[in-house]
Amino acid sequence: MRLVHRAEDLEAAMKGAAFEAGSAFADARIFIEKYLDKPHHVEFQVMGDMTGRVVHLGERECSVQRRHQKVVEESGSPFLTDDLRARMGETAVRAAKSCGYSNAGTVEFLVDGQRNFYFLEMNTRLQVEHPITEMRTGLDLVSLQLHVAAGQALPFRQEDVHWNGHALECRICAEDVENNYMPSTGTISLLRPAEGVGIREDRGVNEGGAVPVHYDPMISKLVAWAPTRTDAIQRMRRALMEYQILGVKTNIPLLLFVIEHPVFKDGDYTTHFLEEYFKLEHLSPGSAHARQASAILAALLRDRELSRLDGAAINEKQNRGWRQQRMDLMRGS
Repeated sequence: MRLVHRAEDLEAAMKGAAFEAGSAFADARIFIEKYLDKPHHVEFQVMGDMTGRVVHLGERECSVQRRHQKVVEESGSPFLTDDLRARMGETAVRAAKSCGYSNAGTVEFLVDGQRNFYFLEMNTRLQVEHPITEMRTGLDLVSLQLHVAAGQALPFRQEDVHWNGHALECRICAEDVENNYMPSTGTISLLRPAEGVGIREDRGVNEGGAVPVHYDPMISKLVAWAPTRTDAIQRMRRALMEYQILGVKTNIPLLLFVIEHPVFKDGDYTTHFLEEYFKLEHLSPGSAHARQASAILAALLRDRELSRLDGAAINEKQNRGWRQQRMDLMRGS
């Protein structure tokens, strides 16, 4: 992507973008679109079946991004009005119907500061952030995909879809935030995920597993649901504070910065949020070391507990042996 502020810079930007696209994708074609100064990235989950029925399952605000990659998502969007939400949902459904779409998909929009919205793209798949939609609607999107693929009609209509509460998702990645977000690889020696009411985690690795260099650094999707946005933010903060991992560095300190920031809490943040507000010095002094020390302490306590249990098991085994010997003696007498 190239941002062009002046007409005289257009030619060089087009050449640079075409060269990169040709090298990376073997396709040097480019397109030009309007630049929005204070954009919100808002997407709508749609689901269509082979009978032509298409419904939307609500929106997700995905404006907390780094290098155009989503970091934190939430549903519903704190920026949309009810009227705008309805119009965007209707537009998303019309877009999917216009091409006879069936399956799960996401229609993505940009919304400017005056709440004008613009079509961005459609992702014809299930996306990383779909759990927050599931948490609010109570629907299993993967199950719906299978039913639709089998030729079955969607078991509900648009008026049957209801949204409950608020949900957030934080993408926990194996990254070294303090070292320009370099991927952090290695073996996960300890993993203690957060738990509790309203907390969900979709994770691709486990304790003892390796984080290699060949794949995306995301290792977990941490989701928090609550009846209100304020409560959901509080639950997410607690979950991030409790999440313990050793062996690789993660972006948890960055995620805590985001959800604790007053602009994020206010709800009127844009895709420039991290660029405008985040600096390394904003991380709590020694926060990474404190989290690591806490994780190490948890590991030591776990090992001590395992040792205690092992000792109890040995004692129980010895006691069972002694009891058996006594019974044998009694039978002999």
